[in-house]
Amino acid sequence: MAKCLSFTASADWFYRSFFAYTGLKSVTTDFGDGTIMHCWVPKTLKPSKPNLLLVHGFGANAMWQYRDHLRQLMPRFNIYVPDLLFFGQSSTTRPERTEWFQAECVMKLMEVHGVQKMNLVGISYGGFVGYSMAVKFPEAVEKLVLCCTGVCLEEKDMEEGLFQVSDIEEAANILVPQTAEKLKELMDFAFVRPVKGVPSCFLTDFIDVMCTDHVEEKRELIKTILKDRHLSKIPKITQPTLIIWGEQDKIFPVELGHRMQRHIGENARIEVIKNAGHAVNFEKPKEFAKHLKTFFIDSSDSSASNSYSYSLINFYKHRRFWSS
Repeated sequence: MAKCLSFTASADWFYRSFFAYTGLKSVTTDFGDGTIMHCWVPKTLKPSKPNLLLVHGFGANAMWQYRDHLRQLMPRFNIYVPDLLFFGQSSTTRPERTEWFQAECVMKLMEVHGVQKMNLVGISYGGFVGYSMAVKFPEAVEKLVLCCTGVCLEEKDMEEGLFQVSDIEEAANILVPQTAEKLKELMDFAFVRPVKGVPSCFLTDFIDVMCTDHVEEKRELIKTILKDRHLSKIPKITQPTLIIWGEQDKIFPVELGHRMQRHIGENARIEVIKNAGHAVNFEKPKEFAKHLKTFFIDSSDSSASNSYSYSLINFYKHRRFWSS
C-alpha cells in the first residue's frame, strides 16, 4: 500500500511556503555545461541593502538549515540561499567533486543574479565552499561566518584519532544515511541532546525524501575533502571572519575551530557556544543569530557611526579654522 502522507514532504512544503512568504523566490539556472543550480533569491532587490549568501552543509536542502534565521536577516540584507551541487534541485554531469568547483559554481550563480559583492555564512560543508569562495574571489566576498567547518583539518587527523569515526567510509555512511539506524547515529553525532524515541517510520520517511538522491556523488564529496589535505597547502584568507563552533561538536571537534582561527590570524575571531554540538544553528538558534547580528550588523552600524562622528569632527575643525 502506497504511503498517503509524508511528514518530511509536508515539512518541506511548509518551508518552501515560508521562504516565499518572507520575500524570496525559487529560481533554477542552467549553466549549459551539464550543471543546474537552484537558488532562493529576493523577489524584490533592494540596492541599498548589502547581499548575504547563506551556504548549507550536509543534511537536508538549504531551506531546512536556515529556516530559523530568515526573519532576523531579511530586513537588513538581500538574501541568497543556493542548493549546492547534489543537494536539493542542484546537480551536474561534470566529474569535479571538490569544494573549489562548488565555489566556482556558486560564484557563477551569483553573477547570473547580478551579485558582485556579498557577505557569506557557511555551515559545515558550506563553510568549505565559503572559504574557497573567499580565497578565489576576494574582491567579491567581503565578510564571512564559518560555522563548525573543518577547513583546517588534515588527512593525518583521521589516522591520529581526532575524530570519533575510524575512517572516511564510516564517516560517509553516517553523513549520507541510508538506514534509520545510521540516521539515529548522525543525530547522536550532531546534537548534544538528540531527540530520543523517534519512530523508525519517521526516520525512514526522512531518508526516502531527503537522502536517496545523488548518494554516491555526496559520498565522493566527503572523500574528496580529506584526500591529500595538509594545513600548509590551505591558503589564508584576509576577509574579516567570524568562526562559530559548538563546544561539544563530535563531527568537527572544536580544536579545528581554534586551528582555523590561528591559521587565518588577526582577521578572525572565534565564538564557542556552550551546550551545543555540530548542529549549533538548530540547538542554539538565538545565540547563533545574535553572533551573526553582532558581526554583520552591529559592527557595520558602529563603523558607520564612527565614520559619521569623524566627519562631524572634521567639519567643526574646518569651520573653526575658516572662522578664526
